[in-house]
Amino acid sequence: MGRAYEVRKASIQKTGAAKAKLYSTFAKEITKAAKGNPEIDTNITLKRVVEKAKHQQVPSDIINRAIEKAKGGNGDDYQELSYEGFGPGQSTLIVKCLTDNVNRTVSFVREAFNKCHKSLGVTNSVAYNYDYLAIIGFASDNGDDVMMSLLDKGIEIIDLESEEGEVVITAKPSDASSVKDVVEGMIPNVVYTIDEVGWYAKEKCTLEGEDKEVFERLLSLLENIDDVDYVYHNVDLG
Repeated sequence: MGRAYEVRKASIQKTGAAKAKLYSTFAKEITKAAKGNPEIDTNITLKRVVEKAKHQQVPSDIINRAIEKAKGGNGDDYQELSYEGFGPGQSTLIVKCLTDNVNRTVSFVREAFNKCHKSLGVTNSVAYNYDYLAIIGFASDNGDDVMMSLLDKGIEIIDLESEEGEVVITAKPSDASSVKDVVEGMIPNVVYTIDEVGWYAKEKCTLEGEDKEVFERLLSLLENIDDVDYVYHNVDLG
């Protein structure tokens, strides 16, 4: 249950974050998904972002305002960005952002690293030590049938775990939508227990003393930046 465990732990950590940050992140994701087609019934990307927001208990008025913002092309143009950086000891970080102002975002992210006397890296200076994965979980006792259906559709599955009434599928992010199409065809009104696309460290490291304190400060500074969606890292925080 390695990857699935990491995702569950990350989800637990995210629920402890300020609700305002969570709501703001989903509002931006919904506005981005609604650009060009704000109709949930015909925009599958928007539909799934909204479903995920509802699962995270984002209020309906925030969801509706974000969709309205995108109508008529008046909403902000959000870009997804990732920055790679080096923390204390053997620690590394990948900072995922959703922003309407790239210069502002990179300035804030760089400032957070500078305050901890650490630095950003170039593209792939860190990412090669991570796996970029989609992990999708849902209640089901029919893991074998799900696997066969996915294979019949020609979808490459990295891993499928079926345990205690839950199926957890690990796939390439580019296949996430196709996996959900199959699952939703088999289980109408399915509720996803895990629905994440992210970077997961191939190996973890442990920090102690001052290194641990510096890392925790850096993590806090990054997570407090409005444009930062999520921070992935290779540190075992225990």
